[in-house]
Amino acid sequence: MQHRYQTKIDERGQLRISQLPFQPGDEVEVIVRPRRPRSDSGSRYPLRGLPYRYDRPTDPVAEDDWAVLK
Repeated sequence: MQHRYQTKIDERGQLRISQLPFQPGDEVEVIVRPRRPRSDSGSRYPLRGLPYRYDRPTDPVAEDDWAVLK
């Protein structure tokens, strides 16, 4: 079971988390790391799920660039 909380460090440099869903005496692991800023697109794969199509998919590609064909 994992719970994620986002909060800010107060002016004294302290962090307080309350109302945790655990019983007194439960052992927990606490990891504190800076929050990563979000990218402008908001997604790692901004083109995922978009429609695509191929224009003339069987035509040769860059045929003029091959020296052996000249």
